[in-house]
Amino acid sequence: MAQQRVYLVIMDETPEAQNALRFAARRAARTNGAVHILALIPPQEFVAFGSVQATIEQEARDRAEVLATTAAGGLAAESGLMPTITVQQGDGPQVVRDFLKAHPEVSALVLGAAAEGGPGQLVAHFAAHAGQLPCVLMIVPGAADESRIDAVS
Repeated sequence: MAQQRVYLVIMDETPEAQNALRFAARRAARTNGAVHILALIPPQEFVAFGSVQATIEQEARDRAEVLATTAAGGLAAESGLMPTITVQQGDGPQVVRDFLKAHPEVSALVLGAAAEGGPGQLVAHFAAHAGQLPCVLMIVPGAADESRIDAVS
């Protein structure tokens, strides 16, 4: 029996992350696969007072969890797939690399590139190191609209 394809999507509040999630969900539905959402919490600046630091970090975690849960709900409503959600704090590229090492079941890392300006930190990093990844790298262009994403996924 073939192993289920798992599409890893890095979720944030950008439109390109929504495009990546749409693409991954449609691919997963067509290939009898699954979607895993990884919401990243950027490292927080150090605050001298521990209780203030803890509050700031908890608020960032809460925002990331709400974002990922909302995205998962939309995905479930549209495609019927219920993704797995993970929330982790740290340097984006390093967190993703560590996640991929710990989860060999991931078949593809699906990232969304910004429609304007640079491609974004994760896209730039992983495109430059694609040959070292343990899975396929898929980049969804930010300028692609829903109908184009649907047509190619």
